[in-house]
Amino acid sequence: MKILLAAIKKAWHWLTSMRTALALMFLLALGAAPGALLPQRSLNEDNVTEYLKNNGKIAEIYDKLQLFDVFSSTWFNSIAVLLFISLIGCILPRSLDHYKQLKTRPVRAPKNLSRLPLNAVGIVNKPLPEVEQHITTLFKGWHLAAYTKEEDRAGQRSFSAEKGYSRELYNLLFHLGLVGMLVAMAIGRMVYYEGQVIVIASDRDDVNSQFCNTATANFDSFRAGLLFDGTGLNTYCLDVHNFSANYLPNGQADSFRSDVSYAVGDEINTDSASWKHQEISVNHPLRLGGDRVYLQGHGFAPTFTIKWPNGEERTQTVQFRPDDLTFFLSSGVVRFDPPAGMYPDLYERRQHQITIQGLFAPTAAWSGDNNDILSSSYPAMNDPAVAIDIYRGDNGLDSGTSQNIFTIDPTQVHTGQLQKIERVNLTKQQSVTLDDGTEITFVGAEEFANFQVSYDPTQYWVLVFTIVSLGALVGSLTVKRRRIWVRLEPVSDTETRVETAGLARTDRAGWGEEYHKIHRQLLGLPDPDDDDDDDAGQ
Repeated sequence: MKILLAAIKKAWHWLTSMRTALALMFLLALGAAPGALLPQRSLNEDNVTEYLKNNGKIAEIYDKLQLFDVFSSTWFNSIAVLLFISLIGCILPRSLDHYKQLKTRPVRAPKNLSRLPLNAVGIVNKPLPEVEQHITTLFKGWHLAAYTKEEDRAGQRSFSAEKGYSRELYNLLFHLGLVGMLVAMAIGRMVYYEGQVIVIASDRDDVNSQFCNTATANFDSFRAGLLFDGTGLNTYCLDVHNFSANYLPNGQADSFRSDVSYAVGDEINTDSASWKHQEISVNHPLRLGGDRVYLQGHGFAPTFTIKWPNGEERTQTVQFRPDDLTFFLSSGVVRFDPPAGMYPDLYERRQHQITIQGLFAPTAAWSGDNNDILSSSYPAMNDPAVAIDIYRGDNGLDSGTSQNIFTIDPTQVHTGQLQKIERVNLTKQQSVTLDDGTEITFVGAEEFANFQVSYDPTQYWVLVFTIVSLGALVGSLTVKRRRIWVRLEPVSDTETRVETAGLARTDRAGWGEEYHKIHRQLLGLPDPDDDDDDDAGQ
């Protein structure tokens, strides 16, 4: 039992040492590196799946090591917990020692002050009581203690003065700030939520350009902490009027912006014309009730109109996925259901559903032998065009199963559920007529904006603790811990021998100058700089 207790005590001392805390901080920083270099499931599971597919055995090893889930991995969180315990174990004993030190008198002067690196001796034309009073005044603000002849090691009247206790206080505040950041971030990860949503930016009446933060189902993707139960969202709605981007000649984006109007709470039920307006741009989010609405990206949503043989029309504007993030060549799928009255029989109606799959280019560039291969030459919508395959058949709109909004399920084509009936390239306002008289028109396109809604009530606490840590770090680097001893010996009733010595508890940079200045003030000697000024004046 004693051996076990001794081992536990030894392990605790090892864990709570400053050296261990620094090592754990280094390991935590090193462990975070894979989270920045490798795709993470929490951010984009599709990227992780593609990485696993392309990198074989090494990717499988990474997966077993939880390198695709770094910040939720067992090993990363274990390091974080050990670091937290280590910092607490370092701070508490040091705080107690610092408090005791503040209550303790500075150490008595050594017997032989001349052995110290900074020392000096002089005679002052003042009696001993006046010199003692001068010392008390001169060391105001220092931690000062007076020792009698009986207490002094050399048997003389002496004083001990110490300054720079705030250096240790700054060190403690620095570590408390680190602990505060860890606690705040841990709490934040338990209660936060973050969602992604794509909203088509348009003022057209037939386009849904609104998003309401009223339910998690309204997001395209959503993740939250363990303590978030899906309720308690801050209630507000956005109406996205437009999206605009400025591009450099090489196609690189220079700036993004989107004009939105919004309403909070009961204001949602009012006329949207009375909603408040604001511009959202990169790094300038809209802040609503603790939420931050960021503009993260954009893309294009082509508009297609189908005129059925009976004369009825249907129009859809659906976002396409940007496959080329430079010139925004995009791919996607648009699915149409025939008008209800055209085919009373449900089976027959399903056989006449239309699916459009293809590419969209905001600024079309054509190549190939017949000049029929579409690509994009610029990210702005200067000359939009599409290259599409048109399918007829059961596209699964009313099957009750979810479908990828950007691609067709290949099994639908392989089994004949969908049959390709046309492949065509269309520019804006061009149409194609199918064999049954159905006319499909490429009307144009709208831009969509990708918004991220983030909520983390601890972000301000993280900021506060970060500022505290940085301020304390600066303080710990600038404050110097130093001591001065003064030993007095009366020579006569009007003269006193003054011996001083100084010692820097940390580094000596700039300390010698301060020590000599104090010694000259004790002896009533002029400052050498003042003498130089007088010589220059003469």
